[in-house]
Amino acid sequence: MAKLWWLKEPARQILDWRRYTLALGAGLLLALAFPKFELAWLAWLAPGLILISALGQPTRKVLLLGYAAGVVQYLVPFYWLLRIPIPVRAVVAWLAVGGLMALYTVAWVWVCCRCFPKKFAQDNSSSGPAELADSLLSLSWRQRAVWAFTCAAAWVAMEMGIARILTGFPYSLGVSQFTFLPLIQIASVTGVYGVSFLIVWVSVALAGATLMFQRHRASHRAWLAEVAPPLAALAGVVAFGFTRLADTEPSGRELKVALVQPAIPQYVIWDPNEKTNRFNKLVHLSEQALAAQPELLVWPESALPNFMTRYNLAIHHAITNLVLPHKTWMILGANDFRARENSGDPPQVDWFNSSFLVHPKGELVARYHKRHLVVFGEYMPLGRWFSFLNRFRTLDRGFKSGDGPVQFQLTEPKAKIAVLICSEDVFPHLVREYVEADTDFLLNLTNDGWFGDSAAQWQHAVDALFRAVENGLPLVRCTNNGLTCWIDSHGRLHEVYFPGTRDIYGAGFKLARIPLLPVGEKRPPTFYRQYGDWFGWGCVVLTAVMLIRNVFQRGDRVVNGTRT
Repeated sequence: MAKLWWLKEPARQILDWRRYTLALGAGLLLALAFPKFELAWLAWLAPGLILISALGQPTRKVLLLGYAAGVVQYLVPFYWLLRIPIPVRAVVAWLAVGGLMALYTVAWVWVCCRCFPKKFAQDNSSSGPAELADSLLSLSWRQRAVWAFTCAAAWVAMEMGIARILTGFPYSLGVSQFTFLPLIQIASVTGVYGVSFLIVWVSVALAGATLMFQRHRASHRAWLAEVAPPLAALAGVVAFGFTRLADTEPSGRELKVALVQPAIPQYVIWDPNEKTNRFNKLVHLSEQALAAQPELLVWPESALPNFMTRYNLAIHHAITNLVLPHKTWMILGANDFRARENSGDPPQVDWFNSSFLVHPKGELVARYHKRHLVVFGEYMPLGRWFSFLNRFRTLDRGFKSGDGPVQFQLTEPKAKIAVLICSEDVFPHLVREYVEADTDFLLNLTNDGWFGDSAAQWQHAVDALFRAVENGLPLVRCTNNGLTCWIDSHGRLHEVYFPGTRDIYGAGFKLARIPLLPVGEKRPPTFYRQYGDWFGWGCVVLTAVMLIRNVFQRGDRVVNGTRT
């Protein structure tokens, strides 16, 4: 009967109901901070509310409350996974992503509760808001400040794991602030993780201060002292941002680029009977774009899924007719293959998700093979050794990862372009490897047609926006179905909508003038470009140190006959 204690204590049952409601609500606030909702200010409240729901509870309940918040946090904004045109797999993918990603939130909540200073009774399951306020006030100002700082570091450590474990599924809280340009300039120093850190630091300090001083009616001066450290840091970061925004792009040279967006539904891409129609649509849109005399014509990812195997005379003739008369360079996405060495006769081949650079004379002069593959879609873990697993893959044929970054170099006009494919532009640590001192801009070819007219396109684009800020150079995006645009080095979106509309999802083309470096000059590296995730790894180390310190302190207290 001990397991049914809550049935005998209605007050605790009500308190539990309130806790789970608060956790679920806080998770919803996090979801609403992202596109398309874009209520970015909610992000500054949610982390602190999640911790208020869990502090003072037994470990089991801490984990359940964290999971409740995390499930809502991820299922709501990732609803677009249900738009994948394979209904059963779409539902499984949505539930799996939400369920697995919620474990990261669980880990963060547990770490924060575990690192709470020793004077707080973590196993007191009857504690409510009043007891939490009393416990917070029993700490010194320094202890409370250090704990809030540690919670922010733990959040960054969590995001570092999200971006790397099982190939990564980046979801950074800092992305929600993409419209707050002065704030996000700190990404050029810390990466997007610095923005996430500030949000959580402010949120935890604000929640604790409000909880304590609402109960004890302290002065406003005391309340401000509680939130002063994160607010001072925020003010300094914003001041830095305004200074950086005052810097101008190199003036003079530009590259006129035509970005073709065919808006082909995913089920049509899979239909072999539609290949001719799809190609004709691309050619027609390209002919319209070429009338404006661009210097570079760009097609999105998988514009021609079987380009290399079906590069017949008709396709070669059509592409030559596009670039040769207009003396235009062309970049397009297509599949590629390469025979494996010593694989027998007939040889086995590896397939690649690729992009190609076409010379104005119609010749293929460079190719790039995608390096960071989408798990369960482009490859199946262990699929090479256990072939039955490949039946669960979204695509019929798995891909192999490419060897490394490739720079596409245009000779006239002179330009150097680093190409990314699909979701590669959402990984900070990956993208910085593609930037060289004389790289003019990043180019991402992607296909978001999997998800219809949903928020996926916006979420992908604003995440990629931070790669431009982090590395201090423009990023151009050419997509099958929104959001085709370009982003300057300060994170401003350009050419978002088709002329005369508020539409991003339809078929058409956009013209963009991308600033280039002066000939012979090199771009000064941002601090992040030069040193990478120094801030993120620092937060990982700090979190580990605080956890270890807590374990030893707890051990000392148990030896002395007391428990927390």
